[in-house]
Amino acid sequence: MYRIGGGQVLVQTVDFFTPVVDDPFLFGQIAAANALSDVYAMGARPMLALALAAFPMSVLPSSTLEEILRGGAEKVREAGAVVGGGHSIDHDVPLYGLAASGLAAEDRVVRNVGARPGDALVLTKPLGIGVTVCAARADALAGESMTGVFHRRLLSDEALEEAVKIMASLNRPAAEAMPGFAVHAATDVTGYGLLGHAYEMAEGSGVTAEFSVARVPMLSQARRLAEKGIAPSGSRANFRNLKPRTAVGEGVSEDDLLLLCDAQTSGGLLVSLPAAEAEAYAARCRERGARETAVIGKVLEKSATPLRLVR
Repeated sequence: MYRIGGGQVLVQTVDFFTPVVDDPFLFGQIAAANALSDVYAMGARPMLALALAAFPMSVLPSSTLEEILRGGAEKVREAGAVVGGGHSIDHDVPLYGLAASGLAAEDRVVRNVGARPGDALVLTKPLGIGVTVCAARADALAGESMTGVFHRRLLSDEALEEAVKIMASLNRPAAEAMPGFAVHAATDVTGYGLLGHAYEMAEGSGVTAEFSVARVPMLSQARRLAEKGIAPSGSRANFRNLKPRTAVGEGVSEDDLLLLCDAQTSGGLLVSLPAAEAEAYAARCRERGARETAVIGKVLEKSATPLRLVR
């Protein structure tokens, strides 16, 4: 953040990654939505973005790059901002993302620290993106066997479409629902999973975050896939790192823990605000389009572990 006078701050962030779906237009939309999430998590309004792209020009047609850029530009336009240019390089691996800028009133900026005991924790998108995308990639790699017998797909078209819709959706509803509520802290949930980003919030705030596993929204096939042992390497690394930092209550399984550690692409916001306001904030988010927003936990006084899971 940078103070620019008049009680305003400039919020800047950058993010980019390799394709998570085969469709270049959808990839552009997802990468742009993901890059804008940090702006929204701070309660800011996106204004301007610069596109960042790497592309193998000698391997893939330029029309594929055009579709990636078009998808990103349309998502930025949906956010009420503009793409003002950018930079690209010829590279062996496709990459795309944004350097994004936004504006916020300094007295309304939301940080990822500041959660207080007695707060409730609200999540604005379902989890399970990592395991769902991992299953889709496994299906794509398997294809048809040498015997002519088709690989039994792990994921239906409908389940993949569900994940893509969630990834491509902006966190704008969650940010625009914040005014009028005493939001103490917020963060977007991405590569370190719900528990990874909650750990950062809890440690920085000097509190313990407790989550009720049964209340956490999930993509429709996420639990089935986790039970089959399907998860990306990032989710498994999160699991290994966060398990020692988490007090796991009775009835909470290792699959539950894995899903709460699942690496998300363009996940939702985790918001900490007074318990008395949480359901009203969640309802406002749902009214604005974040339909699976739910109150999933609470903030406690600091204990031996920064994270706690109960059934």
